Amino acid sequence: MKTLASQLIFFFRHKTAQRNFAVLWKFFTFLFFVICLYSVLFHVLMIYEGRDFSWITGVYWTMTVMSTLGFGDITFHSDLGLLFTMIVLFSGVLFLLIMLPFIFIQFFYTPWLEAQERAKIPRVLPEHMNNHVILTSHDPISIRLIERLTKYEIPYALVTPDHQLANELHDLGYMVVIGEPDKPSTYEALRIADASLVVVTNDDLISTNICFTIREVDGVVPIVTNADREHSIDILEFSGNTSVFQFTNMLGTQLAKRTQGVSMTANIIGRFEELMITEMPVKESELVGKTLLEANIRSLTGVTAIGLMQKGIFSPSAPNTIMTGDTILVLSGTVQQLKTFEDRFGVDCCGPDATNHVLILGGGRVGLSAAKTLTEHGINYRIVEKRPLKVTYQNEEQFTIGDAADINTLEAAGIKTARSVIVTTHSDDMNIYLTFYCRQLRPDIQIISRSILERNVSKLHSAGADQVMSYASLGAGTIFQLLRPNEVSLFTEGLIVFNRKAGTYFHGRSIMESGVRDKTGCSIVALRRNGRLQVSPEPETILVANDELIFIGTADNEELFLRLTQ
Repeated sequence: MKTLASQLIFFFRHKTAQRNFAVLWKFFTFLFFVICLYSVLFHVLMIYEGRDFSWITGVYWTMTVMSTLGFGDITFHSDLGLLFTMIVLFSGVLFLLIMLPFIFIQFFYTPWLEAQERAKIPRVLPEHMNNHVILTSHDPISIRLIERLTKYEIPYALVTPDHQLANELHDLGYMVVIGEPDKPSTYEALRIADASLVVVTNDDLISTNICFTIREVDGVVPIVTNADREHSIDILEFSGNTSVFQFTNMLGTQLAKRTQGVSMTANIIGRFEELMITEMPVKESELVGKTLLEANIRSLTGVTAIGLMQKGIFSPSAPNTIMTGDTILVLSGTVQQLKTFEDRFGVDCCGPDATNHVLILGGGRVGLSAAKTLTEHGINYRIVEKRPLKVTYQNEEQFTIGDAADINTLEAAGIKTARSVIVTTHSDDMNIYLTFYCRQLRPDIQIISRSILERNVSKLHSAGADQVMSYASLGAGTIFQLLRPNEVSLFTEGLIVFNRKAGTYFHGRSIMESGVRDKTGCSIVALRRNGRLQVSPEPETILVANDELIFIGTADNEELFLRLTQ
């Protein structure tokens, strides 16, 4: 009854519904007048034929004829009466069988269904909800962030003014609230005073408006937003944002750091105090063809080989695992240990020779950010851009104007001599196409690609990409770390870092005896004991119940770990 009452209130108070009722009322008034007129004329013609019927009979005859039921119990005998009958019949078909259903559906039934749909989407959050996250846009970053919030059972609310989008998202299981993001009343309904974070990932103009609106209601709630343009950062910070990121620039930087020749200590994909987690492509190093046991990485450098990435799929390290040219090692250790590893196994490919250049496909913000990072590390690059406007203020010698899907353009840019290709266009379809195309042209080249949507990461690997960075995962991971500052978000696909107390399962056992890597695929990369962090602990280390263990693995590995220790 409460839901029905809310639907009725919305239906009768809505201005469009009120206008629809006015139209419906006018039609029924007109129809009533027509029925009365026909009933009167029925009596006149019956008197003309010398017969007399009651007024109820006149209405009865009019309704049966107009509705085409035509019982035939009362008929005219004269031609004038029969002509009148045909007029009533045709008008009945027009008014009752055509216009009435159309008007009823258009002005009553359809609005009623819309009212029902709108009534199921809340406009106010329940009073018991607190420490929730408010999101103001439905975009790839927000979708990915909602997945993480759901996994860690953090409440959230996605606000949108679009009723159709709200219904679609509600049917998909999202917590959606109807509201205008630039109205203070919306955030009062969202219980912003009890929220832990507001995520604003709209365009710069709308984000500025939203942030000023939020600050009218609450002056302390943390707000994080994404700036599309460099000059928008100061404006967004002034409007009240706690944290302003440029995820496109961050993405370009992370793509460039994965290029062969960039220092390992620069390509940090995760950090936990002095513990560093990084990636290293094995291609062209002396590790190709060796097993982890033969490489003896830990003894020589102190670095722990956590696992291996092959086409985006992570697998825990095993002594007999053979490293190939496609292998990417995931390593953990201190800065000094990683530096030792790089001096021992790294590949020097950043000399001044032009054949060491990196090809960047796409001269947008991501591509230019990648180029800037490569310049900082002394690596030559060449950008292929289709639109000349992109290069107006850039060094034209480092640009090739043309279509990256054209073989002549790629050859002019040096595809045959390039060491790596970074694919940075803003279309996943184009990125998949260019990745496959470059892989066919150069089977030996390193290909690093951008992905906008999470679902296209595996497709890019299938197309031939060695490494893929997701814009959605990068943004969501950065924002999530603001919520959980003590947890690590890795700037790579599929891997997570989590910490747990050793508890009774590990108490009295060494790391090797626990068998946690063999049973779950998780690796212990560090442990905290008596307030001190031990990076890359020895396998013989005996654990105690109060030790805080830091693990790395996939989400599936974490599930196996939880089952093992329950």
